[in-house]
Amino acid sequence: MTPSITLNDGRTMPQLGLGVWQSPPEVTAEVVRMAVEKGYRAVDTAMIYRNEEAVGEGLRASGLADQVFLTTKLWNADQGYDRTLRAFDESLARLQVDSLDLYLIHWPTPDRNLYVETWRALVKLKAEGRAKSIGVSNFAIGHLQRVIDETGVVPAVNQIELHPRFAQAELRAFHARLGIATESWSPLGRGHMFDNPVVAKVASKHGKTAAQTVIRWHLDLGLIVIPKSVHAERLAENIDVFDFTLDADDLAALAALDVPDGRVGLDPMTFN
Repeated sequence: MTPSITLNDGRTMPQLGLGVWQSPPEVTAEVVRMAVEKGYRAVDTAMIYRNEEAVGEGLRASGLADQVFLTTKLWNADQGYDRTLRAFDESLARLQVDSLDLYLIHWPTPDRNLYVETWRALVKLKAEGRAKSIGVSNFAIGHLQRVIDETGVVPAVNQIELHPRFAQAELRAFHARLGIATESWSPLGRGHMFDNPVVAKVASKHGKTAAQTVIRWHLDLGLIVIPKSVHAERLAENIDVFDFTLDADDLAALAALDVPDGRVGLDPMTFN
Protein backbone atom coordinates (compact mmCIF):
# COMPACT_ATOMS: atom_id res chain seq x y z
CA MET A 1 0.00 0.00 0.00
CA THR A 2 1.50 3.32 -1.10
CA PRO A 3 1.82 5.81 1.78
CA SER A 4 0.34 9.28 1.39
CA ILE A 5 1.43 12.83 2.11
CA THR A 6 -1.05 15.25 3.69
CA LEU A 7 -1.00 18.50 1.74
CA ASN A 8 -1.37 21.95 3.29
CA ASP A 9 -4.99 22.10 2.08
CA GLY A 10 -5.85 18.99 4.11
CA ARG A 11 -6.06 16.62 1.14
CA THR A 12 -3.86 13.54 0.81
CA MET A 13 -1.66 12.57 -2.13
CA PRO A 14 0.07 9.23 -2.77
CA GLN A 15 3.78 9.51 -2.12
CA LEU A 16 4.69 7.42 -5.17
CA GLY A 17 3.12 7.75 -8.60
CA LEU A 18 3.73 7.25 -12.30
CA GLY A 19 5.31 9.98 -14.39
CA VAL A 20 4.58 9.96 -18.13
CA TRP A 21 7.04 12.57 -19.44
CA GLN A 22 8.32 11.33 -22.82
CA SER A 23 5.88 8.40 -22.79
CA PRO A 24 4.72 8.13 -26.43
CA PRO A 25 0.97 8.73 -26.73
CA GLU A 26 0.50 5.45 -28.60
CA VAL A 27 1.72 3.39 -25.62
CA THR A 28 0.74 5.63 -22.70
CA ALA A 29 -2.81 4.31 -22.30
CA GLU A 30 -1.56 0.75 -21.85
CA VAL A 31 1.26 1.88 -19.55
CA VAL A 32 -1.21 3.73 -17.32
CA ARG A 33 -3.58 0.75 -17.27
CA MET A 34 -0.71 -1.60 -16.31
CA ALA A 35 0.55 0.79 -13.65
CA VAL A 36 -2.84 1.01 -11.97
CA GLU A 37 -3.07 -2.78 -12.11
CA LYS A 38 0.30 -3.00 -10.34
CA GLY A 39 -0.84 -0.70 -7.55
CA TYR A 40 0.00 2.84 -8.66
CA ARG A 41 -2.61 5.31 -7.46
CA ALA A 42 -1.21 8.55 -8.87
CA VAL A 43 -0.40 9.65 -12.42
CA ASP A 44 1.41 12.85 -13.40
CA THR A 45 1.08 14.27 -16.91
CA ALA A 46 1.14 17.71 -18.58
CA MET A 47 -0.34 19.43 -21.58
CA ILE A 48 3.08 19.64 -23.23
CA TYR A 49 3.61 15.86 -22.94
CA ARG A 50 0.90 15.44 -25.61
CA ASN A 51 -0.45 12.33 -23.89
CA GLU A 52 -3.31 13.62 -21.73
CA GLU A 53 -5.87 11.84 -23.94
CA ALA A 54 -3.98 8.57 -23.58
CA VAL A 55 -3.69 9.00 -19.80
CA GLY A 56 -7.45 9.44 -19.57
CA GLU A 57 -7.99 6.41 -21.78
CA GLY A 58 -5.68 4.29 -19.62
CA LEU A 59 -7.38 5.37 -16.41
CA ARG A 60 -10.80 4.48 -17.81
CA ALA A 61 -9.50 1.12 -19.03
CA SER A 62 -8.18 0.35 -15.55
CA GLY A 63 -11.66 0.51 -14.06
CA LEU A 64 -10.18 2.37 -11.09
CA ALA A 65 -10.01 5.92 -12.41
CA ASP A 66 -11.88 7.27 -9.39
CA GLN A 67 -9.14 5.89 -7.11
CA VAL A 68 -6.21 7.49 -8.94
CA PHE A 69 -4.79 10.91 -7.98
CA LEU A 70 -4.48 12.77 -11.29
CA THR A 71 -2.13 15.68 -11.93
CA THR A 72 -1.60 17.74 -15.06
CA LYS A 73 0.20 20.99 -15.76
CA LEU A 74 -0.34 24.31 -17.52
CA TRP A 75 2.13 25.00 -20.32
CA ASN A 76 4.11 28.23 -20.57
CA ALA A 77 2.31 29.58 -23.66
CA ASP A 78 -1.01 29.36 -21.81
CA GLN A 79 -0.02 31.54 -18.86
CA GLY A 80 -2.14 34.57 -18.02
CA TYR A 81 -5.46 34.62 -16.17
CA ASP A 82 -7.97 34.02 -18.98
CA ARG A 83 -5.72 31.77 -21.02
CA THR A 84 -5.08 29.61 -17.97
CA LEU A 85 -8.80 29.07 -17.42
CA ARG A 86 -9.23 28.05 -21.06
CA ALA A 87 -6.22 25.75 -20.98
CA PHE A 88 -7.54 24.06 -17.85
CA ASP A 89 -10.86 23.32 -19.58
CA GLU A 90 -8.96 21.95 -22.58
CA SER A 91 -6.96 19.60 -20.35
CA LEU A 92 -10.14 18.36 -18.68
CA ALA A 93 -11.62 17.69 -22.12
CA ARG A 94 -8.58 15.72 -23.26
CA LEU A 95 -8.51 13.71 -20.05
CA GLN A 96 -12.32 13.33 -20.12
CA VAL A 97 -12.68 14.21 -16.43
CA ASP A 98 -14.77 16.79 -14.59
CA SER A 99 -12.05 17.86 -12.15
CA LEU A 100 -8.38 17.38 -11.34
CA ASP A 101 -6.77 16.28 -8.10
CA LEU A 102 -3.83 18.62 -8.70
CA TYR A 103 -3.15 21.35 -11.27
CA LEU A 104 0.32 22.84 -11.54
CA ILE A 105 1.93 25.81 -13.28
CA HIS A 106 4.62 23.95 -15.23
CA TRP A 107 7.36 26.64 -15.17
CA PRO A 108 7.55 30.18 -13.77
CA THR A 109 9.00 31.54 -17.06
CA PRO A 110 10.07 34.73 -15.28
CA ASP A 111 10.68 36.77 -18.44
CA ARG A 112 6.96 36.47 -19.29
CA ASN A 113 6.10 37.83 -15.84
CA LEU A 114 2.68 36.16 -15.90
CA TYR A 115 3.01 33.57 -13.17
CA VAL A 116 1.27 35.63 -10.46
CA GLU A 117 -1.88 36.27 -12.50
CA THR A 118 -1.70 32.65 -13.63
CA TRP A 119 -1.63 31.60 -9.98
CA ARG A 120 -4.73 33.76 -9.35
CA ALA A 121 -6.52 31.70 -12.02
CA LEU A 122 -5.53 28.49 -10.24
CA VAL A 123 -6.85 29.93 -6.96
CA LYS A 124 -10.18 30.52 -8.73
CA LEU A 125 -10.22 26.93 -10.05
CA LYS A 126 -9.63 25.62 -6.55
CA ALA A 127 -12.40 27.82 -5.13
CA GLU A 128 -14.73 26.35 -7.74
CA GLY A 129 -13.71 22.82 -6.74
CA ARG A 130 -12.58 21.90 -10.24
CA ALA A 131 -8.91 21.78 -9.26
CA LYS A 132 -9.05 20.12 -5.85
CA SER A 133 -5.46 21.08 -5.06
CA ILE A 134 -3.19 23.58 -6.79
CA GLY A 135 0.55 23.96 -6.96
CA VAL A 136 3.53 24.85 -9.07
CA SER A 137 6.49 23.19 -10.74
CA ASN A 138 10.07 24.37 -11.07
CA PHE A 139 9.50 27.44 -8.89
CA ALA A 140 12.51 28.81 -7.03
CA ILE A 141 12.27 30.48 -3.62
CA GLY A 142 11.80 33.95 -5.11
CA HIS A 143 8.98 32.79 -7.37
CA LEU A 144 7.22 31.06 -4.49
CA GLN A 145 7.61 34.03 -2.17
CA ARG A 146 6.15 36.38 -4.75
CA VAL A 147 2.99 34.38 -5.44
CA ILE A 148 2.43 33.93 -1.71
CA ASP A 149 3.02 37.61 -0.95
CA GLU A 150 0.75 38.83 -3.76
CA THR A 151 -2.11 36.34 -3.36
CA GLY A 152 -1.92 35.05 0.20
CA VAL A 153 -2.27 31.49 -1.10
CA VAL A 154 0.54 28.99 -0.51
CA PRO A 155 0.97 26.31 -3.20
CA ALA A 156 0.23 22.77 -1.99
CA VAL A 157 3.07 21.26 -4.05
CA ASN A 158 6.22 22.36 -5.86
CA GLN A 159 7.40 19.73 -8.34
CA ILE A 160 11.12 20.17 -8.96
CA GLU A 161 14.12 18.33 -10.35
CA LEU A 162 15.44 16.34 -7.42
CA HIS A 163 17.75 13.32 -7.10
CA PRO A 164 20.84 12.47 -5.01
CA ARG A 165 23.17 14.46 -7.30
CA PHE A 166 20.86 17.50 -7.09
CA ALA A 167 19.18 17.34 -3.71
CA GLN A 168 17.95 20.98 -3.49
CA ALA A 169 18.34 21.18 0.31
CA GLU A 170 17.74 24.95 0.55
CA LEU A 171 14.55 24.82 -1.50
CA ARG A 172 13.29 21.76 0.41
CA ALA A 173 13.89 23.58 3.70
CA PHE A 174 11.88 26.56 2.43
CA HIS A 175 9.05 24.21 1.43
CA ALA A 176 9.12 22.61 4.87
CA ARG A 177 8.80 25.97 6.62
CA LEU A 178 5.69 26.82 4.60
CA GLY A 179 4.12 23.39 4.45
CA ILE A 180 4.67 22.96 0.70
CA ALA A 181 5.03 19.33 -0.35
CA THR A 182 8.13 18.62 -2.45
CA GLU A 183 7.59 16.41 -5.50
CA SER A 184 10.60 15.06 -7.39
CA TRP A 185 10.84 14.92 -11.17
CA SER A 186 13.69 13.04 -12.88
CA PRO A 187 14.01 11.27 -9.50
CA LEU A 188 16.57 8.83 -10.90
CA GLY A 189 18.67 11.59 -12.46
CA ARG A 190 17.76 10.34 -15.95
CA GLY A 191 19.70 7.16 -15.34
CA HIS A 192 22.83 8.75 -13.88
CA MET A 193 22.20 6.95 -10.59
CA PHE A 194 22.13 3.45 -12.08
CA ASP A 195 25.89 2.94 -12.34
CA ASN A 196 26.93 5.05 -9.36
CA PRO A 197 29.13 2.96 -7.02
CA VAL A 198 27.72 4.54 -3.85
CA VAL A 199 24.16 3.76 -4.94
CA ALA A 200 25.27 0.26 -5.95
CA LYS A 201 26.76 -0.38 -2.52
CA VAL A 202 23.62 0.73 -0.69
CA ALA A 203 21.44 -1.25 -3.09
CA SER A 204 23.51 -4.41 -2.55
CA LYS A 205 23.22 -4.02 1.22
CA HIS A 206 19.42 -4.15 0.95
CA GLY A 207 19.17 -6.64 -1.93
CA LYS A 208 17.53 -4.02 -4.10
CA THR A 209 18.23 -2.42 -7.48
CA ALA A 210 19.76 1.03 -7.90
CA ALA A 211 16.40 2.43 -9.01
CA GLN A 212 14.59 0.97 -5.99
CA THR A 213 17.26 2.36 -3.68
CA VAL A 214 16.99 5.89 -5.07
CA ILE A 215 13.19 5.79 -5.02
CA ARG A 216 13.38 4.68 -1.38
CA TRP A 217 15.71 7.65 -0.72
CA HIS A 218 12.97 10.01 -1.93
CA LEU A 219 10.37 8.29 0.22
CA ASP A 220 12.56 8.32 3.33
CA LEU A 221 13.14 12.07 2.89
CA GLY A 222 9.37 12.61 2.85
CA LEU A 223 9.26 13.52 -0.85
CA ILE A 224 6.64 12.65 -3.45
CA VAL A 225 8.27 10.72 -6.28
CA ILE A 226 7.07 9.98 -9.83
CA PRO A 227 9.44 7.62 -11.64
CA LYS A 228 8.66 7.05 -15.31
CA SER A 229 8.76 3.80 -17.25
CA VAL A 230 6.90 2.23 -20.16
CA HIS A 231 8.03 -1.33 -19.35
CA ALA A 232 5.91 -3.69 -17.25
CA GLU A 233 8.87 -5.16 -15.37
CA ARG A 234 10.25 -1.73 -14.50
CA LEU A 235 6.82 -0.51 -13.41
CA ALA A 236 6.69 -3.45 -11.01
CA GLU A 237 10.26 -2.85 -9.81
CA ASN A 238 9.70 0.85 -9.13
CA ILE A 239 6.75 0.25 -6.83
CA ASP A 240 8.37 -2.66 -4.96
CA VAL A 241 10.00 -0.34 -2.44
CA PHE A 242 7.85 -0.63 0.66
CA ASP A 243 9.57 -3.59 2.33
CA PHE A 244 12.78 -1.77 3.34
CA THR A 245 14.04 1.60 4.53
CA LEU A 246 17.41 3.30 4.41
CA ASP A 247 19.30 3.82 7.66
CA ALA A 248 21.32 6.85 8.74
CA ASP A 249 24.53 5.52 7.15
CA ASP A 250 22.76 4.95 3.83
CA LEU A 251 21.25 8.43 3.84
CA ALA A 252 24.60 10.01 4.70
CA ALA A 253 26.34 8.15 1.86
CA LEU A 254 23.72 9.25 -0.64
CA ALA A 255 23.72 12.83 0.69
CA ALA A 256 27.42 13.02 -0.16
CA LEU A 257 26.57 12.64 -3.86
CA ASP A 258 24.95 16.09 -4.00
CA VAL A 259 26.89 18.54 -6.19
CA PRO A 260 26.11 22.14 -7.24
CA ASP A 261 26.18 21.26 -10.95
CA GLY A 262 24.12 18.09 -10.62
CA ARG A 263 21.14 19.45 -12.55
CA VAL A 264 20.20 17.35 -15.63
CA GLY A 265 17.18 19.40 -16.71
CA LEU A 266 16.43 23.01 -17.56
CA ASP A 267 17.14 25.87 -15.17
CA PRO A 268 13.89 27.60 -14.06
CA MET A 269 15.74 30.89 -13.58
CA THR A 270 16.49 31.11 -17.29
CA PHE A 271 13.99 28.86 -19.09
CA ASN A 272 11.20 30.90 -20.65
